[in-house]
Amino acid sequence: MSASPSLRAQQLGFAYDTTSIFESLDFHLGPGWCGLVGANGLGKTTLLRLMLGELKPGHGALVAEPKGARIAWCPQRVEALDDTIRAFSEANDGTARRLVGRLKLDVSQLERWPTMSPGERKRWQLAAALHQEPDVLLLDEPGNHLDSEGLRSLRGALKGFNGVGVLVSHDRALLDDVTDSTLRLVPGGARLYRHPYSAARALWLEEEEGQREQHRETKRRLEKEESKLEAKRRALASASKMRSTAARMRNRYDSEARSLGADFRAEQAETSHAATLRRVTRSAERVRAELENVHVVDEAGQALFVRYEPCPKPAVVQHGGIQLGRDGRLWLKGPNGSGKTTLLKRLLAEGCTVPEERRLVLPQELTLEASQADLETAKALPNDERGRVLQLVHALGVEPDRLLSSPAPSPGEGRKLRLALGLGRHAWLLVLDEPTNHLDLPAIERLGAALKEYPGALLIVTHDAQLGQGLEADELTLPA
Repeated sequence: MSASPSLRAQQLGFAYDTTSIFESLDFHLGPGWCGLVGANGLGKTTLLRLMLGELKPGHGALVAEPKGARIAWCPQRVEALDDTIRAFSEANDGTARRLVGRLKLDVSQLERWPTMSPGERKRWQLAAALHQEPDVLLLDEPGNHLDSEGLRSLRGALKGFNGVGVLVSHDRALLDDVTDSTLRLVPGGARLYRHPYSAARALWLEEEEGQREQHRETKRRLEKEESKLEAKRRALASASKMRSTAARMRNRYDSEARSLGADFRAEQAETSHAATLRRVTRSAERVRAELENVHVVDEAGQALFVRYEPCPKPAVVQHGGIQLGRDGRLWLKGPNGSGKTTLLKRLLAEGCTVPEERRLVLPQELTLEASQADLETAKALPNDERGRVLQLVHALGVEPDRLLSSPAPSPGEGRKLRLALGLGRHAWLLVLDEPTNHLDLPAIERLGAALKEYPGALLIVTHDAQLGQGLEADELTLPA
């Protein structure tokens, strides 16, 4: 590996057709891991492809050093057994042996690739990329499908990498453990924080609260200026009316001098009020323009469960020693292959007392047909229910108007819609199997806030430790 590799963006811009993705990105990454975060649709994968050289900037530059730097990429998808994985499996050097041990790989099992779990394939994919000893390593959701043991192996492997690493992940614990900087994408741009994810997030939340306070203060100032403006308009109208009335009611015995004096005073008052009105109008326009330039982020955690009616039955699930009350929470844990999904299905089929229309069941993957059916269901809801559903859809990062007008939701939109349907319709039981699949970090954090306030019963399988711990749920760990 070359000494001191780096990756630098200078006024980087990119657009698909006429849709701008980035406008002027500037950042400099040195050795170490940087977390690349941001809502879905802001261009995380596009930026990775620009770094890899698959896409060319519309303007500006993205430069990797040293010249001819080796760049490797692990995409999200793990279906293909490519040449780099085969080459790694045949290598017998010290680096290959260390990676085989660290990631717990069995070279003799590679030929059963079609029957491997996604988590097993991901470990092979990562080992092949690390074996190339690249200057720059780009990872897109490497923790997908990995259980707790797989994630420990992943952390160890990533910490041994000495080049420039860019990590896209929705796993907050992984980002905090591995990265030392965070590149946050926002609409049209990005900002680099020299902190791991949680510390960086605390900084931008503080900045956003400052912006909200500035917005509130500027709005109060605008209200005062508009109140002054209205008072001056009334004063000018009154002065104009008095001058006109005085002219019409002038006594024929008034002297010319006396009349001229009255006219002059009235004209002076009207002129003064008009000048003040112009000054106050300019002041109000400046404050209004200032208000328009203060951009705030919508706050999450809105009151979604007002008027929630709990299930009339005290227990909603009873089966094989497992009992879940109408406001109970159970987090099923265990390594891949331990039967968590199978247990969920058995509990629903044999032990659930909640009718189907009052359940939300979110499987690990949703079919396109299921998402389209959910969309039609949302459109047909009564106004108050539809409002709650669309409110949560928006909180999870999907524009309701765009969703309602689309022929079919994307995988991420489909999961957010399914979650919103259950929460917004006040389901009595939520059954969530890896609910963070296909969700971006802002959506996961907002989902966590909503689930924490959810007053019904919750049955969840998740590898996201922060999400699970935040729910304050009972835990049931299944053996391997």
